Amino acid sequence: MIRDLVMKNRSYRRFYQDVPIEQETLKELVDLARCSASGANRQTLKYVLSCTPERNARVFSTLGWAGALPDWPGPPEGERPSGYIIILGDTEISKNAGVDHGIAAQSILLGAVDKGLGGCMLASVKRDELRKLLDIPEQYEILLVLALGKPKERVVMETLEPGGDVRYWRDEDQVHHVPKRRLEDIIVG
Repeated sequence: MIRDLVMKNRSYRRFYQDVPIEQETLKELVDLARCSASGANRQTLKYVLSCTPERNARVFSTLGWAGALPDWPGPPEGERPSGYIIILGDTEISKNAGVDHGIAAQSILLGAVDKGLGGCMLASVKRDELRKLLDIPEQYEILLVLALGKPKERVVMETLEPGGDVRYWRDEDQVHHVPKRRLEDIIVG
């Protein structure tokens, strides 16, 4: 059951933009993060939700989409996410969110898969610009942006042989290929 969710949880970068995500769905996904583990139970994370075309366009303009695909500027109009969750660290609670945002992001993305959605965790963000566009107060550190929607692309895992290249690629049919190390290559002892 959980394995199925993990295997379906790929980094999707193209979506059916015309399939909306409701604010309530985004709240349900954030609730999964709220209930997830938090270092020392500090619960430093806060969230900004976006699911309107106007607000989504502002968020989209601040994102870098695929470092291994330098000639690809991101999804074109019509294939962009229909929702975003911006994960913030509240610096008045703690100056360091630790790994909490990674835990929260994974919980949100697994919940999205369970709802027939997909997403991409983005750390390449023009943070100062995003802060200004959405009027995010200075006390919040912008940690990650999760792009969400109904996936429009196929993402497949490839076996990475020892010494192979970890960079993902797209083939001529726009199938996204992601090399993954073999289990026996990552267990040390």
